[in-house]
Amino acid sequence: MSIFNELKERGLVFQTTDEEALEKALAEGTVSFYSGYDPTADSLHLGHLVPILVCRHLQLAGHKPFPLVGGATGLVGDPSFKDAERSLQTKETVDGWVDKIKGQLSSFLDFETGDNKAVMINNYDWFGSISFIDFLRDVGKYFTVNYMMSKESVKKRIETGISYTEFAYQIMQGYDFYELNRLYDVTLQIGGSDQWGNMTAGTELLRRKADKIGHVMTVPLITDSTGKKFGKSEGNAIWLDADKTSPYEMYQFWLNVMDDDAVRFLKIFTFLSLDEIAEIEEAFNAARHERLAQKVLAREVVTLVHGQAAYEQALNITEQLFAGNIKSLSAQELKQGLSNVPNYAVQTDDSLNLVDILVTAGISPSKRQAREDITNGAIYINGDRIQDLDYTLSENDKIAGELTVVRRGKKKYAVLTF
Repeated sequence: MSIFNELKERGLVFQTTDEEALEKALAEGTVSFYSGYDPTADSLHLGHLVPILVCRHLQLAGHKPFPLVGGATGLVGDPSFKDAERSLQTKETVDGWVDKIKGQLSSFLDFETGDNKAVMINNYDWFGSISFIDFLRDVGKYFTVNYMMSKESVKKRIETGISYTEFAYQIMQGYDFYELNRLYDVTLQIGGSDQWGNMTAGTELLRRKADKIGHVMTVPLITDSTGKKFGKSEGNAIWLDADKTSPYEMYQFWLNVMDDDAVRFLKIFTFLSLDEIAEIEEAFNAARHERLAQKVLAREVVTLVHGQAAYEQALNITEQLFAGNIKSLSAQELKQGLSNVPNYAVQTDDSLNLVDILVTAGISPSKRQAREDITNGAIYINGDRIQDLDYTLSENDKIAGELTVVRRGKKKYAVLTF
């Protein structure tokens, strides 16, 4: 199976400028290609992962990637399907974000070996030295206002207002393609489906200014089986930075995808072969309650993003919390596994009597209920059931001298910090 057909089979191709010509180019020789990432935060998130994985598939098939971090375009802001203009960041802030994103991209692509090793690009390298007059004369003259107004990303913002800064963004992205073609013979751009208008600005500039043909391939916007945009958890992005979204949190995210999505996501987000995924699908459908597809998905993606050790730690935290084996986990592991549970900072004047602390920390609604919970065996301290109404927390109840885990019933956790 050709690499293009495999990408289609995996659900990774949404739209192309010329599918037949692109498939032919990928089959006949090495294609130099790029995908751009604007530094709008200090980390990439799950939404960026799909084009990154497409880049990795293409590199594994022998093609040469030029990942581009938008040190210049990140200073401007992309209007594509945004309701309002982005807040502009300082150059120092953007430069810091550029460095972090470069580091993240380096973990997915090979920058060290082979004729097709990846080359990192920052578009500030050419935009930083070009004058406004030269840009208008040498680039702007190839774009009519009618052409620019026809882009969906612009039309959606006309009613609410769009600044010239964001209006010109598509020309800047188009110029990226032109420069990469001029410098490195890049002939293919890859991006999200919401970038179609900006990406085809590049093929237009190549055609008009250099009389060359460039290809564009977009990846689909990933949604779950209910149509909800994928990559959000409780309204928050799933970040690729472990300090922003821990490996355990990412593991749980994948572990909890719906049955109807699990196999499709295995094709999109993992490098398991299609034959392997077909075998997993058969076993999964025979016993969906065992959640085999989700477990494999969580294993593969967490290992890909954070490494084998991080996956093993996330799995261990999951298993130990499920079993209630709190004391087998370190304070750092507990902070990962219980990051979303209520947290109460114990004050120096708080009573450490168990009844009192249950009420003060909001674990039980009243002293009467707290006494009932303790008497009925519903209260656990660091995994141990406590049924003594006179029990008082002490230094021995602190894990690593800093936190105590309280459980009420089967699933209600709280963390006390000292």
